[in-house]
Amino acid sequence: MLDAAASRFRPFEVVSKVRESTTITSFRLAPLERQHWRPFEAGQFLTMRVPDRKGGHVLRNYTVSSSPREEGTYRITVKREAAPSQDVPDGLSSCWLHDEIEPGAVVEIDPPRGAFKLDSASSGPVVLLSGGVGLTPTVSMLNVLARESDRPVWFIHACDSAAVHALREEVEQLAAQRSGIAVHFCYRFAETGDLAVARCHSTGFLTRTTLQSLLPLDDYDIYMCGPPPFMRAIYGILTGLGVRKERIAYEFFGPASLLSEAGQLTARPAMARAAEPATEGDGPRIVLQKSGRSLAWDGTSESILAFLEARGIEPEFSCRAGVCGTCEQGLVSGEVDYFEEPLDAMPDGRVLLCCTRPKSSIVLDL
Repeated sequence: MLDAAASRFRPFEVVSKVRESTTITSFRLAPLERQHWRPFEAGQFLTMRVPDRKGGHVLRNYTVSSSPREEGTYRITVKREAAPSQDVPDGLSSCWLHDEIEPGAVVEIDPPRGAFKLDSASSGPVVLLSGGVGLTPTVSMLNVLARESDRPVWFIHACDSAAVHALREEVEQLAAQRSGIAVHFCYRFAETGDLAVARCHSTGFLTRTTLQSLLPLDDYDIYMCGPPPFMRAIYGILTGLGVRKERIAYEFFGPASLLSEAGQLTARPAMARAAEPATEGDGPRIVLQKSGRSLAWDGTSESILAFLEARGIEPEFSCRAGVCGTCEQGLVSGEVDYFEEPLDAMPDGRVLLCCTRPKSSIVLDL
C-alpha cells in the first residue's frame, strides 16, 4: 500500500522549529512548490512519511495546530514520546522529528484530511476539551472561533504541569481577542504558587464538580481530544451530566467503545444465522455475511464503520480517515460512496469502512 500511495506525497520544507514545552515542539511546513499547499479545516491532520529502522517508511498522522486562515504553511505540534524503559524503543516518528529534523529539512506529506473538524454551520456554544498534546486540534479550532465567530467558547485543557504545557500564550492571546471566551487550565501536578499566579486554575484531575462549576446549563457542541484514559474519564463525566452523545465530537486512535466503562467488556458475538437478503424496500441494508446479520442503514452515520460501532460491532481500524488501511474489508456485493479519498485506491471487491457510506444495499465479508 505504501509504495502505491507514495505519489500522493509532496515535499515540504521545515521552515521553523519552536520548542513549546519540555516535551512538545512545533514544526512549520511550507511546500517546495506553492500549488501543493491545500486548504484545511480546523481539526484535520496531515499524513507524513517517516523513515523506519529497516530502510523503509511508515505513515504517521499529525494534527494541524495552526489556523486554517494561515495560507501557504502548516504547523504541526508534536510530543516527543521517549521510551518508558530501556528495553522499549523510543517513539519512532516523534523522536525522529525532535532529534533529527531541523529547519531546512524536507519531509513528505499528504494533504489534510479527517472528519474531526469544527462545525461551522452551528451557532451554539462550544466547549473545547483537551488533555496533553491533544490540544493541537482545539487550538486550531479556537483560532477560528476567536477571529470569525461570536459563539460562546470554553477552552478547557488538562496537562501534568507548567513545564509540559504547550501553546499557553497563544491560547491566552486568542481568548483576549473578544468577549465570550473562557479559559481553564488544570495541572495534575501543580507546583506551589501555580494557582496563586494563575498558571493554572485547578489541580489534580478534571472532575465533574469542576466542569459543573465552569459550564452553565446549555446545549453545547463539545470537541475533545487526548489520551484514551483522559477521553474515557471526560466522556463519562459529560454523559453523566446529561450531555447527549451526538453533541460530543472526539478524536483519538482506538475503538469508540473505549470511551465507556461498558465498552471495556468484550462483547458477545451475535448468534450466527442465515444471512437475510439485501432488499431495497426501506433503503439500503448492510449485511454481514459471516455472522448473518442484516442491518438497515440509518442514513445519518458518518461512515459504515461508525454505523457498525453504534451497533456493538467493532471491526479493526486505526486512523478513521482512509490512511492506514486497517479497516479494509471484503465487499461481496453492492456499491459504496467514498466521502474521503483513500490514500491508496481500493481494488475491486474491497472497501474501507471508515470513509464510505452505502450507495445501495451491500454485503460485507464480515
